[in-house]
Amino acid sequence: MSETEKNLISWNDFTKVEMRVGTIISAEVFKEVKNPAYKMQVDFGEYGIKKTSAQITKLYTTEELVGKQVVAVVNFPKKQIATMMSECLVLGGLGNDKEVTLLSPERPIKNGSKIA
Repeated sequence: MSETEKNLISWNDFTKVEMRVGTIISAEVFKEVKNPAYKMQVDFGEYGIKKTSAQITKLYTTEELVGKQVVAVVNFPKKQIATMMSECLVLGGLGNDKEVTLLSPERPIKNGSKIA
């Protein structure tokens, strides 16, 4: 049995994961963490502005992140990360050197749009 087959989830499990599109409205170096990361605020429209952090410093600067639309999981419980409570998980693909490439919609879409 492959690793993928061992980790199969049901459709019902998947539908519980709420992924939405948001726009990064602020990004700054997260000085209080051990591994290089950014603190960000993401605007999810009617779902509000949520704080998060991401270890994406290898491929992105804070300046290029502001205004970028991303995909995030918005229904995890809040999680303490150093001095901040993270309220969502921005999604990305993990490259060969462990660098993270953010997932973004192909074209602009309304903040808060559900991933289907």
